Amino acid sequence: MADPRRVEFGDFLRSRREKLTPKAVGLPLTSRRRTAGLRREEVAQLAGIGVDWYIRLEQGRTVSPSVATIDALARALRLSKTEHAHLKALARDGAKNAFTREIVPPPIRRMIESLEQPAYITGRRWDVLAWNAAAEEVFGFGQFPEEDRNTLLLVLTNKQTRKFYGASWTDVAKRMVAMFRATHDVWAGDPAFTELLMRLREGSPEFVKWWGAHDIRSTIAGRKTMNHPSKGVLQFEHTSFQANDDPALKLVIYTPVLARFRARFRRITPRPLCRTARCSLSRGT
Repeated sequence: MADPRRVEFGDFLRSRREKLTPKAVGLPLTSRRRTAGLRREEVAQLAGIGVDWYIRLEQGRTVSPSVATIDALARALRLSKTEHAHLKALARDGAKNAFTREIVPPPIRRMIESLEQPAYITGRRWDVLAWNAAAEEVFGFGQFPEEDRNTLLLVLTNKQTRKFYGASWTDVAKRMVAMFRATHDVWAGDPAFTELLMRLREGSPEFVKWWGAHDIRSTIAGRKTMNHPSKGVLQFEHTSFQANDDPALKLVIYTPVLARFRARFRRITPRPLCRTARCSLSRGT
């Protein structure tokens, strides 16, 4: 069987090649082209490598490109810094243990419990592992069974969440898919990631289309506007941090933008972190 990581490596090369035009890389445009993208031999020429070698890479064969080859391909395909880093990650040795759900250390749980702003912890598969009272007020993670507490599933397959984000849902969801693609590809073939991918494909036709584009984005801070069913319109700035205890853990904090939004969360009475489906419910994610 082909190495799933190598398959993703080849698919990523193909997707970038098909999005480039000859004009973009200074090649003459001929009338005999079947597609708008570059040909394999053109990419090989631009990268200074053999055509057969490039074809083997794009086909996901078990070959090991050097760092110099990866850099040459990144230049030839006009990859962004994030895309270049992704290509390097896929080219590394993929041997690793099977994915297991992370455990949040008690000090980190207590830290997010003490925060006034909505905050939660996710793992490598984007499962929501722990959250505070303010996050429960906004996102209602406690209403979902553990296997459904995943930010991708909640945003892409939950109808209430779609209403929660309103007109911005498409931008939010599409950006999340591109960010998750970077994580998934280095875990390609792992049963836990395969199962999540199957659920996303079954639950979201938009996901199928965006996933096929193989776009890659890095995680960045930003701003979100939400239509909360009981609190009305909420606006947050969000940012994330890796935990030193376990780099697989990511802390996500939502800071209310305006004074009237901040006041709503100061009135929340702190209570223990929600860990069961019996927590008070809200809708969205």
